[in-house]
Amino acid sequence: MHQVIFYPVGNGDTTQIILCGGRRVLFDFCHRDKAEDADTPEIDLKARLKDDLKKADCDYFDVVAFTHADLDHIQGSTDFFELQHAKKYHGEGRIKIRELWVPAAMLLEEADNDHQTEEYVLLRQEARHRLLEGKGILVFSKPQALVDWLEPLLKARGEPASARDHLFIDAGTIVPGFSLAADGVEFFCHSPFIKHCDDGDIIRNRASLVFNVRFRADGAHYDYLEVGDATWEEIEDIVKTTRYHKNDDRLAWDLYNIPHHCSYLALNEEGQKGEKETEPKPLVKDLLLQGKKDAYIVSCSKPIPDMKDSYTQIQPPHIQARRAYERYLKEVGGRKFLVTMEEPNANKPEPIAFEITRGGVTWKRSGSIGAPAIVLSTPPRAG
Repeated sequence: MHQVIFYPVGNGDTTQIILCGGRRVLFDFCHRDKAEDADTPEIDLKARLKDDLKKADCDYFDVVAFTHADLDHIQGSTDFFELQHAKKYHGEGRIKIRELWVPAAMLLEEADNDHQTEEYVLLRQEARHRLLEGKGILVFSKPQALVDWLEPLLKARGEPASARDHLFIDAGTIVPGFSLAADGVEFFCHSPFIKHCDDGDIIRNRASLVFNVRFRADGAHYDYLEVGDATWEEIEDIVKTTRYHKNDDRLAWDLYNIPHHCSYLALNEEGQKGEKETEPKPLVKDLLLQGKKDAYIVSCSKPIPDMKDSYTQIQPPHIQARRAYERYLKEVGGRKFLVTMEEPNANKPEPIAFEITRGGVTWKRSGSIGAPAIVLSTPPRAG
């Protein structure tokens, strides 16, 4: 049994994959300080993850992947994780990262003061340190700007320019270190592309990590789309490029973590939110129609009520986007659109957990009253 767990952290992202063999992959980390107050709906992420690891007799994640460096994807991370680049960030119950996954933009970006948070600077230092040391990191895409930074430093260490090539992962390839045969999972990198950094104007959302995560359970395959805060342009690029290389199967999904907290900008351009429902761009619509029967969509966001005031909301989540996702989920015969801050209720949400077994993708539903209920995507096969 594999698990995919989405944590209720408000308009923010934290998702954990726990593989059948016990390896753990964490996508993003967003701990709100106010969540430590029992009266707030956001989960105390640090306490929850530490408790889970303690039960597993473990003090590390096999992989921590930061899809990009916006605060709602990294908040609290530099207090929680052990950082190798300085001893002051060691010990004290910090959780270890065996392998760090970051987009190239995270090593290159020189953000303005509004975005140059201390946490981002520390994570950039950590990523640069690990890359220079040549271990415990994978960097997604290899733009020339990063080569220009790295090669003189390697030369000063007496190492060839190609000494770190094995740590760079290109879009359109399978990430090394996991396999369907050994782990029951593989990670296919959809994005970022080199162009996201080579024009000299790095936009974090456009340079986000995007993966097709393929699980194997009892010989069957199930696909999870893990998306950062990609915009509609990146999604159309992904669909176009994936089809060009005849990797169409990597667009199918049983589980889709939609971008940017249900923002309409992941469906269409600015100003095209729609009065009642957002109309997706053609290739974005094509991706939504790749959903398999009994699929689920998850929005890592605040609640999205269908109320009059919701239709004039400026910041995500957008009810118009939710209605679009629900329309296409219904069209493909999907199961349910879920919101992290709504399950089982908006006052005290709990992580949304899926199990992936021979029976398919199973939503392990937490009821607000009584014992947890199980919702199966497909009935288990006999035997």
